[in-house]
Amino acid sequence: DTRVRGWFLLDSYLPTFFLTGAYLLCIWLGNKFMKNRPPFSLRPHLIVYNLGITLLSFYMLIELILATWEGGYNLQCQNLHSAGEADIRVAKVLWWYYFSKVIEFMDTIFFVLRKKSSQITFLHVYHHATMFNIWWCVLNWIPCGQSFFGPTLNSFIHVLMYSYYGLSVIPSMRKYLWWKKYLTQAQLIQFLLTIVHTLSAAVKPCGFPFGCLMFQSSYMATLVILFINFYVKTYQKAPSRTAVKETPVTTEIKNGFHKDYFAAANGLQNNKKAQ
Repeated sequence: DTRVRGWFLLDSYLPTFFLTGAYLLCIWLGNKFMKNRPPFSLRPHLIVYNLGITLLSFYMLIELILATWEGGYNLQCQNLHSAGEADIRVAKVLWWYYFSKVIEFMDTIFFVLRKKSSQITFLHVYHHATMFNIWWCVLNWIPCGQSFFGPTLNSFIHVLMYSYYGLSVIPSMRKYLWWKKYLTQAQLIQFLLTIVHTLSAAVKPCGFPFGCLMFQSSYMATLVILFINFYVKTYQKAPSRTAVKETPVTTEIKNGFHKDYFAAANGLQNNKKAQ
């Protein structure tokens, strides 16, 4: 798209390719480097980082809403050239969205430095690496129009997500973070809505490239599958038999207390007498 010629990182694919390679190499070398070293805390860095991504996501959310409103964007299907200056405004926000994907590589680097290996899953690395590369393509060929919807939803989700991550670093705030499960549900809903929005332009075309619609729907489908798998493994685990202690149907109660209470109390008293 001639409208984005000369924009930082867009004229050649090589910077995006090499940055992605450096990201994957940092994960591999970083894990080897940290293997026999204690984890870093990085609490101040994480607070600043997550606050920064939250503010950037909030800016992109508001700017995309205002730009698409100004351009009279059609929610069902929007082409690439009919909104004039509003299309340029949308493209500028989507460039920041693309650039934010390289900033978010730090999510994984922080996991490596904190030795949170369980967090560095296939889903995590796949999502980070592919999004940066896909959005280079989006900015070069379809930098506005129908492309606005996914980033608008994702920016909203990232406001919530990085707020959660930032607060989770502060020990006194962790007791208030009961909503992680619902955050994952919101991410799944985001992907499903993006698929529906993308396919709506295929059912009732407006000139937006059909092949791009099919690719985006297919990619989002992979994220839905991977996130459902993550959700089931994380939140739907059946409790182990050893962890479940069933209370007998018939219990002996004395003066309002279970007999085990007295057994424990007597044991404590006998220990005190022995001392």
